[in-house]
Amino acid sequence: MSADLRLSSLKDWDDERVLKALSGGNRLALAELYDRYWYPLYRVAFQKTKSPEIAEELVQDLFVQLWQKRESLAVRRTDHYLFGALKYSVIDYVKGQIVREKFQEYQQIFAPQADFSTENQLAYSDLVGTIETELQKLPTKTQEVFRLSRFEGQSIPEISQKLDLTDKTVEYHLSKALKLLRAQLRDYSFVWLLMMLAER
Repeated sequence: MSADLRLSSLKDWDDERVLKALSGGNRLALAELYDRYWYPLYRVAFQKTKSPEIAEELVQDLFVQLWQKRESLAVRRTDHYLFGALKYSVIDYVKGQIVREKFQEYQQIFAPQADFSTENQLAYSDLVGTIETELQKLPTKTQEVFRLSRFEGQSIPEISQKLDLTDKTVEYHLSKALKLLRAQLRDYSFVWLLMMLAER
């Protein structure tokens, strides 16, 4: 039987049966779920993000994760699972946007401009130097996790997947970095608020 015929036959299956096939490593089952749910998921993502590119990326990532987790899936209803997972992906995206916007705001406020006084420029340089100096005291992996979380706005699951770490390990590295920086950045209240914004 050709791949086309096998894919065609899946269209007559209910979600539960298709999902079972997916759990067994059937790539055609993933393609079938993609055909069934891509557009409804994309529409929701677009409504929330107002960006076709971001919406498409979130939905694509969702199906990648579905395939990666296929062997451990415990799903009662496929639609509930997919839209629930999308909801949390959108939340993580929005949180990341907030962090990036706050960081841009911080740069606009504290970055030295042409009309900044020498005193302000020195204060800014001192701030950047303090952050970089303290980060250098941390293990390389801890620095990497911190930068991805606080400067790039990535979520714990995103960092876990990117660095091939467990969520608990990512949380450990973040906690370790924040503990060290907390004492050193007390005099920079806005920056410390920025660092804490994305804490989960």
